[in-house]
Amino acid sequence: MLQDLTATKEDLLSAATSPAAEIEKSIAIAQSRACQHVFLRPMFDQARSRAAEPGIAATPLGGLSFSVKDLFDIEGQVTAAGSRVLASDAPALADSPAVARLRAAGGNPIARTNMVEFAFSGVGINPHFGTPAAWDGRYGMAPGPIPGTDHAVPRVPGGSSSGAAVSVATGAAFIGLGSDTGGSIRVPAALNGIVGFKNTARLVPAGGTVPLSPTLDTVCAMTRSVRDAVLAHEILSGTRVARQARPLPSLRLAVARTVMLDALDHTVAQAFARSLQRLSQAGVTLVEIPLAELGELAAIQATGGFSAVESYAWHRRFISVGDSVRGQYDPRVLARIERGAQMRAYEYFELVTARRDWIARMASALQGFDAVISPTVPIVAPPIANLAPNPAHDDAFFRVNALLLRNPSAVNMLDGCAISMPCHTPAELPVGLMLWHAAMHDDAILNLALDIEPLLQFS
Repeated sequence: MLQDLTATKEDLLSAATSPAAEIEKSIAIAQSRACQHVFLRPMFDQARSRAAEPGIAATPLGGLSFSVKDLFDIEGQVTAAGSRVLASDAPALADSPAVARLRAAGGNPIARTNMVEFAFSGVGINPHFGTPAAWDGRYGMAPGPIPGTDHAVPRVPGGSSSGAAVSVATGAAFIGLGSDTGGSIRVPAALNGIVGFKNTARLVPAGGTVPLSPTLDTVCAMTRSVRDAVLAHEILSGTRVARQARPLPSLRLAVARTVMLDALDHTVAQAFARSLQRLSQAGVTLVEIPLAELGELAAIQATGGFSAVESYAWHRRFISVGDSVRGQYDPRVLARIERGAQMRAYEYFELVTARRDWIARMASALQGFDAVISPTVPIVAPPIANLAPNPAHDDAFFRVNALLLRNPSAVNMLDGCAISMPCHTPAELPVGLMLWHAAMHDDAILNLALDIEPLLQFS
């Protein structure tokens, strides 16, 4: 199991290691086969210089590595959002607020990471720059170290923050800066056996990013542990998480029966049931509830949802140029964007109103519970080969994409917060457990995750 940032920072302060030594470890992993297709623009020389700065070890992040999804501005670099369309744009004049905050805390950006083009998919495939293979961050399993098992097959990393997730899972970065519009942090966290925290969107500024859906976009990060997630959230949000450890028997968690438990594959169902059993044995109260409101989401978003219409509004200037630009898009992404052209103004306003009403009813239904507990996604990562860019794979791709985004996207519609934590054994492919609640329950979710994380360690 990889050492997390918090433990490595303790080693820095005791002089058991140094920022320079840790950066060399990160660079070595970043250059290994494990990180094939992970990084679009390495920043290794700058990272070495940063690690050599006097006093860097004493900063909150200690000069340790973080990766930056290709969605975020870095001063002097082009922000292309995993696309060919923006490749010739002018370089950014300043860091995005999220990058600037991590830097100010002593973080060391090691590279810009690959992603789904324009962040519009939960699968993680990029036809332009290749697709990183998922890696088990909990148990260190590569795509092929155990011949004859499920671990021998390169599998999709989840998206859209694909490269960010693999950078953390392999050990190349301690923090993977990314975004979450419908699960783009939590899906790859689940499929790579790491932690992904989606904060309430308003808590972290989204400036200096390429938008997908301003209504739903959330700036957040993936880490190797919950305590690292707390640290990353504090830095990105500029707030302090009030630690409030509670006895496990005082916790009351809802298990939503509607939608969240549908179509679970065997591995996910087994891991989720085992996790619930462990929590129950520790005294946590688990209450099954219908939460029928979740079943309304398909109808509420029947005209395409916020991501389609808001992305089309942003991309129309490129798409309208003609086939010379349209041809530079990933066809699967373009198809989802262009669906937004069909939504009428009154339908958009009806969507806004329906969401507001749905959030109010969901908040009422969740009163009295510390969180809802669900599988992050209902399936383990499918093989890349089954979903690779090819019209023959499109039906399977869109089916898998819908499955991967189904559970986490409900939290974005709720304007809520959620964390995904690994809950699998060494013999299983990575599985994520999601704790979630309505807006501004961030501290409560993080505290709850800290309390139950040890119960999810299965050997």
